Amino acid sequence: MTTLAVGLMSGTSLDGVDAALVQLDGDAPTARLVAFRTEPYAAPERRRLLAAIAGGTSSELARLHVWLGRRFADVTARLLEQAGAEPGAVAFVASHGQTVWHEPGEATLQLGDPAVIAERIGVTVVSDFRARDVAAGGQGAPLVPMADALLFGAPDGGRILLNVGGIANVTWVPRRGVLDGVVAFDTGPGIAVVDAVVRRMDPAVAFDVDGARAARGTVSHAVVDRLLEDAYFHAAPPKSTGRERFGEGYAEQLVAAVRAEHPRATPDDCIATALALTVRSIALQVRRWLPADGDLVISGGGARNLTLRSTLARALPERRTSAFSALFFDGDAKEAVAFALLGWLTLAGRAGNVPAATGAAGARVLGRITPA
Repeated sequence: MTTLAVGLMSGTSLDGVDAALVQLDGDAPTARLVAFRTEPYAAPERRRLLAAIAGGTSSELARLHVWLGRRFADVTARLLEQAGAEPGAVAFVASHGQTVWHEPGEATLQLGDPAVIAERIGVTVVSDFRARDVAAGGQGAPLVPMADALLFGAPDGGRILLNVGGIANVTWVPRRGVLDGVVAFDTGPGIAVVDAVVRRMDPAVAFDVDGARAARGTVSHAVVDRLLEDAYFHAAPPKSTGRERFGEGYAEQLVAAVRAEHPRATPDDCIATALALTVRSIALQVRRWLPADGDLVISGGGARNLTLRSTLARALPERRTSAFSALFFDGDAKEAVAFALLGWLTLAGRAGNVPAATGAAGARVLGRITPA
């Protein structure tokens, strides 16, 4: 049976909304990306989200919930228009929402009112995927490992799927379609800390294009060594994290540490050090926690950072590294496609979490359903 669905993702990088029109086939299933659209957040929108994450009032969060619902609905409508698809042809929209708080094992909150999407688009909406896993004693993250295992694993052996968004996460899949033995967790900062350092140096700039500034800078290895002593990097999976730990405040501490160690450090030196922390924390944990077999396939905003990719390849010379887009489709669409799959599983009454990755008491059907 063929199902047409829309997956929506607004991640910890806060760079924008990703919308994927996905064709899901069969019981296995398979997923084909039909159309993809990404709409960046403008600087004032990003500041509004950062303010909410830092500590929004109840009224601010309530209004943001509705505003994000409208934003997601608008992106969905434009995606369908771009693809020449009528809303009536779509079975459902699966919306991850925007995380504004993630406290592993205790609470997780994603905003973006599904009722607004359902009213505007006129289709069923599946949302709030993380809460049920938390209620079952899990961390509520990462949830993408289900898609990594069912859709993106290698057909004949191990593969590592690395997503470098605001937070970086890895999934090792023993073979496509096999959930037994999957290892997955958040490694820590992805590009959130790098971007925060860039904005601190130049508020008008959202990120380091192609990693050019990091490439010009000199890494403070002493600072990276000290930061890697953080207990999170040495904790065994399952584990997850967010901007609450690796966000704007952490970026401030990194810059202060670099300048204390090197009083003449340039802005590019601070950016280079932030990027080195991301790469070394990933490499450290890939070696420590993942099986030795399997190439590494990278997606997310970090995949567009040429300096990050080349530095990571040098940090893990024993792993062949490739871009997700070289094997499948635009890597920016990967997580939106993953949540379309999770929505499909929810509506089919099938579990969407991988307990070994989240620490939940068992497999659970995820999400809430808002009827058309």
